[in-house]
Amino acid sequence: MFTPNDIAQIEARGLSLAEVELQIENFRNGFPALPVVRAASVGDGIMRLSEEQLKAAEELYTNKCKQLRTIKFVPASGAATRMFKELFEYVNDDKRTPGIDKLITNLEKFAFFAELAKYLKPQIDDKDVVRNIIIDGLGYGAKPKGLVTFHAYKQGARKPVEEHLVEAAKYASNGERAAIHFTVSPEHQEGFEALLRERQSYYEEQFGVKFDVSFSQQSPATDTIAVNPDNTPFRTDDGKLLFRPAGHGALIANLDRLNGDIIFVKNIDNVTTDERKEDTITYKRVLAGELIRLQQRSFELLCRMDAGEDVAAEAKEFLRNELCCKLSEGASMELIRKTLDRPIRVCGMVKNEGEPGGGPFWVRDDEGREQLQIAESSQIAKEDMHLMKEATHFNPVDLVCGVMRYDGTKYDLTKYTDPKTGFISSKSAGGRELRAQELPGLWNGAMANWNTIFVEVPISTFSPVKVVQDLLRPEHQ
Repeated sequence: MFTPNDIAQIEARGLSLAEVELQIENFRNGFPALPVVRAASVGDGIMRLSEEQLKAAEELYTNKCKQLRTIKFVPASGAATRMFKELFEYVNDDKRTPGIDKLITNLEKFAFFAELAKYLKPQIDDKDVVRNIIIDGLGYGAKPKGLVTFHAYKQGARKPVEEHLVEAAKYASNGERAAIHFTVSPEHQEGFEALLRERQSYYEEQFGVKFDVSFSQQSPATDTIAVNPDNTPFRTDDGKLLFRPAGHGALIANLDRLNGDIIFVKNIDNVTTDERKEDTITYKRVLAGELIRLQQRSFELLCRMDAGEDVAAEAKEFLRNELCCKLSEGASMELIRKTLDRPIRVCGMVKNEGEPGGGPFWVRDDEGREQLQIAESSQIAKEDMHLMKEATHFNPVDLVCGVMRYDGTKYDLTKYTDPKTGFISSKSAGGRELRAQELPGLWNGAMANWNTIFVEVPISTFSPVKVVQDLLRPEHQ
């Protein structure tokens, strides 16, 4: 199937022939459905914290954060093409929709209008206005979301990158420094760096903290091979194999390279204005406090195991009641310890009000454990789809992660993924149909074997921008 030139191309990307052959097998066999048991709900996998618990968790984080290395991890790769899809269809195909009407009617309400106005000549028609948003003028159609102007303030407009700096200062800081890490595409990194050169010192002065900003890119070694509809390797016109980025699940390798006691994970487009940030800041600190509390207890039990104490019953009870992981009655001490000694993530969950997104589920794994996972509809078998409809909450991507072991070493996060939870989709290249494969999603299969805790958070902490018209919502005005 593969020639010596193919093998050289594969190895040059940092992949092995065995890895590529496994990817081909995945295309042929597909991925099994996730063995979901039921949707998690409040009292059955989702914690609803009382006022006392909220206060205690926030105080614990406040008291500990100065001694901890906190990092904010923001996936920010990719262009904002989907955000402006409707605008491209209007300019390229003359397809005018109610969404375009809404855009034009409310043009002056967008925070980017002041920048756009410089490109608008008198008597300009609507199509040219839209063209100046996505192609000419602002050129947003080729920029990442992080560099699109979202919010207007008296002191000047802000882009998502800037809003994440503000958030980092408020909850991911030790009082003096705040570390923030963006994953970006190679072609966009200079744009991020240019904005930070211009604006970072302003926010440092504003909030009295120094920002440690770092970047990483998705490694070519995480790309997956593309195949034809018959599952044979897809070749470009020059006969080379085609590899494609394998989705955000590949970012587990980027996350793994960070050394932090607490890592906050939040998408680039999920930001709001200062007057609405209070809940976001409070609940991020609360989730971090819950992580510290659970981690302290996990570490204590592991240390007592090392000292030779028989804490099997105690550990099983803690796993069941606090870490939401149910082991079988006859679980071995080896399995109890292995289950306790894993990365921990505390995930905010929002009441389901019709927003798209994965949800919180109880899942049974290969070792007989019943534990919590975030699942997408594409992972669930048709006969279990009613469980997705029964879900009371959804995943807003609001994670606080503990990646350090009790002995001070770091977990190898790549060893806690579930390779059986990838995705296969239909794409095209050069006008030819192909099949593409994505790695397990970052907060789905890539974290499937973490200890996972779900905490209910208010809808006010979730304000993503999926399409440009979302910027007209109150949380962005």
